[in-house]
Amino acid sequence: MRVRSLALLLTAAVTLAFTAVTAPPAAAATPDRWGFAAVWNPAVPLGTTLDTTRQWGSWKTAFPALWATGGKQAVGRFQVTFPQVASGTRGTVHVTAVSRTGNYCEVVRWGSAVADEIVDVACHKPGGVPADTPFTIMWSTSSGVTPPGAYATAQVNTAGNAVQWYNSTGAGVPGTGMLTPGRYIVRFPGVGVVGVGLSGNVQVTAIQPNAVARRCKVESWSPVGLEIDVVVVCVNAAGAPTSTDFFVTYHRQRAVFGAVDVPKYFGYIWSAGGGQTNYNHQLGFGANAVGMLGVGTYQVKYPQLGVRETHAQITAYGDGPNYCGLGQPWVYSGPDALVTVMCFDNAGNPVNYRFLSTFTSRR
Repeated sequence: MRVRSLALLLTAAVTLAFTAVTAPPAAAATPDRWGFAAVWNPAVPLGTTLDTTRQWGSWKTAFPALWATGGKQAVGRFQVTFPQVASGTRGTVHVTAVSRTGNYCEVVRWGSAVADEIVDVACHKPGGVPADTPFTIMWSTSSGVTPPGAYATAQVNTAGNAVQWYNSTGAGVPGTGMLTPGRYIVRFPGVGVVGVGLSGNVQVTAIQPNAVARRCKVESWSPVGLEIDVVVVCVNAAGAPTSTDFFVTYHRQRAVFGAVDVPKYFGYIWSAGGGQTNYNHQLGFGANAVGMLGVGTYQVKYPQLGVRETHAQITAYGDGPNYCGLGQPWVYSGPDALVTVMCFDNAGNPVNYRFLSTFTSRR
């Protein structure tokens, strides 16, 4: 992961001293360090061990007894700690709210406290009022050139500049820029597949250092040779396009945190398309499925991927202020994982919409 500048200034209001780390850790493969977790009860005190069936991380190799922890800081604010993977403000974070009433979440800041990586998350209900909300979260940082497939990430600031980035193909810096206020283009070079159209999956998460309500999504994406071009749109609580920092990740035949082959149980699907945007590492292309359960409510079936500790992220797709998240914690039916997705209009009413879903196990 290359860094042009520190991601955010960490305020004195944070009780832990975050230490910036700019030198990448030595590693032989992508990702260097990573973790995922789920917060089902956003009111627990700091230091509470999060659901051990829905978390894992690279620290487990050297520190198998440690778990990701978290706790409430204020209404709508929650802090997650990934142990023994400190990397400062490097890396990529994605969060997805788990709500049947249209709550949504964003990243406020992230950084290191001694050996740990700390992420501060803010969540809001429709209208922008802070609200305690369950959510899923992942963080990872990568370096080096690592086939197969492709994994590329960027942190983009309000002006449309890439603050930090990574590309597993070694194809170089993403092209980024602002199209109009709140609308951005991110061009990931060298990650696509010529002749197959769209492939892979995209996830986007808003960053708001003042914890004011923001959310971002994929407005459109398209292949240009080996390049994948993603248009990201971000809005405020009123649903108006608003200049916003964000993370964007593209992954093709790799898990959302960048790994491949371990885990062997991962997949993704784009509800508006097919082909190579529907991938299951166990069964190949086209194996996953989306079904409608009701207005604005969908079930994504990932066959044979419900193995050990697992994780899910959702990003809405399309124009306008509509958005999507997880409707409830995912469940298993035998070896299959069943993920409930809900989409909403700006007022928090369920509405039929399109989305990108990704799912992974830790093994």
